[in-house]
Amino acid sequence: MDLLFNNAGIFPPSVPLEELSVQDWMAVVNINLNAAFFCLQAAFRVMKAQDPKGGRIINNGSISATTPRPLSAPYTATKHAITGLTKSAALDGRAHNIAVGQIDIGNAASAMTHGMAKGVLQADGSRRPEPVMDVAHVAASVRHMASLPLDANVLFMTVMATAMPFVGRG
Repeated sequence: MDLLFNNAGIFPPSVPLEELSVQDWMAVVNINLNAAFFCLQAAFRVMKAQDPKGGRIINNGSISATTPRPLSAPYTATKHAITGLTKSAALDGRAHNIAVGQIDIGNAASAMTHGMAKGVLQADGSRRPEPVMDVAHVAASVRHMASLPLDANVLFMTVMATAMPFVGRG
């Protein structure tokens, strides 16, 4: 096994924190965090046991881990946890030639972001359309991370739509 791209993720309904159901919370934790952990764990087992040892794991994080949107506590919490998982796994993988990194994506055009053209809730309470970028740019970034030799690693990379309200959000 040379590469794992840990890419599963869902976004729950955008509701006030106190209205979020236990089922929606658990669904996000199970997909965004638990599934990523179990895939990473399985990859570690294989990469440690193979000859030669090693491989690369790229976790799909999110810029929301450090700069959340309103009404996004479950998504933000799980993506923040992915950042911790990435750092811990990168450290634990060193001795086994396993390079672990993370890509944080902002507004790539996908089924998850198709509603952004209609408007996204902003920190000031307004709804405004947001620009998106072609998902091919994300693919190219992941391809770059994956193409590095195992003695080099991109620990964190952010790729985002240039004009999205991220820098300065809030």
